[in-house]
Amino acid sequence: MTAITEEVAVREKAMRAMRGRQRMNSIIFLGPATVIIVLFFLLPVIVDIVIAFSDMGRDLQISKFTTRNFERAATGDRRLPKVLFLTLIYVGATLAIFNVTFGLVLALTTTALPRGSGGFFRTIWLMPRMSPSVVYIVLWQWSVHSGDSSLVNQILKHVFGAQENIDLLSNSPVPLIILANGFIGASFGMIILTSAIRGIPDHLFYAARCDGAGSLAIVRHITLPALRWPLTYIGIWQTLSLMVSFEYIILLTGGGPFQDTTVFALYIYRRTFASGQYGYGAALALFLIIPGIIIALLAWRLTNMKELLQEPRIEVH
Repeated sequence: MTAITEEVAVREKAMRAMRGRQRMNSIIFLGPATVIIVLFFLLPVIVDIVIAFSDMGRDLQISKFTTRNFERAATGDRRLPKVLFLTLIYVGATLAIFNVTFGLVLALTTTALPRGSGGFFRTIWLMPRMSPSVVYIVLWQWSVHSGDSSLVNQILKHVFGAQENIDLLSNSPVPLIILANGFIGASFGMIILTSAIRGIPDHLFYAARCDGAGSLAIVRHITLPALRWPLTYIGIWQTLSLMVSFEYIILLTGGGPFQDTTVFALYIYRRTFASGQYGYGAALALFLIIPGIIIALLAWRLTNMKELLQEPRIEVH
């Protein structure tokens, strides 16, 4: 009886030691990520909420807490509806035309080519993303400015015989910012989808060819179903990214002309830092944080992304 009791005690001690090691491993591996999330994600949100309910101005002082900032956003800011409508067009068009559709076309096209040729064209499309933002936008400005030396006007004159120059920066600023951001987003989608296509087992394509399937049938019945999760990920990630980004817009158009390309994130930036309305800017920022969380959770739910994170049914030791 004593031997059995001692054996049970030894097992309990070993189990406690194992659980202690598991907790320590969790702290070691998850601790740094947890600290980063708290410091750079959760804490800024809390600070933003506090400032949003304050009257903080250019002097960075808080004298009282109030809901006036939200009342102003709801009823007193006449520019806000136009900015929100432009943001909807900008995000929707860039996402649908370039980030998803054009990225998918690039992935399908380059994977259909020999590996060397496909890699070469993917490298070309990645160059805008690899180059500094300022260099990328300088090339766009050189291409579309209203002078005789712009790339667009040279093509129109020498190829199509046009007599007058066009100024896309002034006449078509919204399509221009969609194009400039779209090429960057398309390269991101291309890389993700190319990796997913390369991961499809080759025997599926061989079997389809043996059954007489053409290229379009293979894309429709084999490739596209396998890209469901990558396309969902690209849609969620790029939607959230487009909602909060304005780097290329402010470099290319400065939000003009006449604020025609001022998207919501740029509007918040200018209200906060250019006008010194920190409380109002923080309140507007909440309209980006909360919808972003809602969109991510809805997309997670509607697309059933939880299946993607399930543990494998077969353990490999």
